[in-house]
Amino acid sequence: MAAQMTAVAVGWQVYSIHHRAFDLGLIGLLEFAPLPLLALPAGHVADRLPRRRIMGAAFVLEGAVAGALLAVTLSGARELWPFLLLAFAGGVAVALGTPAARALPPMLVPPELLAGALATRSVAFQIATTSGPALGGVLFAIRPELVYAIGAGLLLASVGCAVALREPRSVERLHAAEPPPGLASVLGGIRFIRSAPILLGAISLDLFAVLFGGAVALLPLYAQSILHVGPTGFGVLRSAPSVGALLAALWLTRRPTDRRIGRTLLLVIGLFGASMVVFGLSRWFAVSAVALAVSGLVDMFSVNIRSTTVAVATPDALRGRVLAVEMVFISASNELGAFESGAAAALVGAVPAVVAGGAFTIALAIASFRLFPQLASVDRFEDVRPAAG
Repeated sequence: MAAQMTAVAVGWQVYSIHHRAFDLGLIGLLEFAPLPLLALPAGHVADRLPRRRIMGAAFVLEGAVAGALLAVTLSGARELWPFLLLAFAGGVAVALGTPAARALPPMLVPPELLAGALATRSVAFQIATTSGPALGGVLFAIRPELVYAIGAGLLLASVGCAVALREPRSVERLHAAEPPPGLASVLGGIRFIRSAPILLGAISLDLFAVLFGGAVALLPLYAQSILHVGPTGFGVLRSAPSVGALLAALWLTRRPTDRRIGRTLLLVIGLFGASMVVFGLSRWFAVSAVALAVSGLVDMFSVNIRSTTVAVATPDALRGRVLAVEMVFISASNELGAFESGAAAALVGAVPAVVAGGAFTIALAIASFRLFPQLASVDRFEDVRPAAG
């Protein structure tokens, strides 16, 4: 919730400085920049040290970033460079904490319940990401400083939640038995993913779909210059994908996807691209919000399939490193995708950029039946059989 609230405020403030779409893309680029450098070491650390402590440390850093954004806002928020610097710091926090955070659920839940458990986790996550942007927009309209002050408080509470977690003792013994760190150990996640073509195909497909098809980074531009809504309307637009994702997550908790998962993945990626085309062409606030909600709904099915596949296929001793590699792919699609969206909008305009990206995603989904035949033919999660080692 804190991350979503602050994203709304940062997006609105950054676009208001120069009214340039490229500036929105720079925020995404700076958020992504630390990941290629830190992801693999962070994944290795997550496989050697207590994961709850790593999570807590990352939340402390995110809280410091929120405090610094509060200070920037109190000083007038008239310069772009502080937002770029703090976007980089926020990216460092995400790079350090995400592998540990995402490696925790599979070791706490029996394998036969994992798909439903990950969907349940997504429900909690989507409740926060649904309410966070809307709350952030309302608070920003009242007073911008409130967004960052409350966000910092929520991150402090997150530190307490992380510290309160208890990891199984078997995992502690596993950490203690790990060999001394080395380059081969750090690169273990890359080797494992390369040995599982289906896993590599699923992650790669998601990367390119969101990299070129996503439009979240351009929402401040759409809100101000195309749909002509204020901060509250912008918050609603920012929340719309999470509303759709929440509905999908609730469905998946009761009826997890367990058949034809390969074809389902390709189908929902195509639908994601179609929803982006509708959003890009829309001039009506309600239609735009519904299109974004649909994009979040189908994307949740994609995320659930990919997350469950990774969790089922990966042994706990490698989970942090594998998830670190996956995190680079995901963040490349999100943060680097934000830069791509901003740069494309600056070159050809926001509407052509969004529509072209959605059309490319549809074409990618269709082509994937030939590009990733093994992935398209997967029926159950049990069919994923990575090579040993």
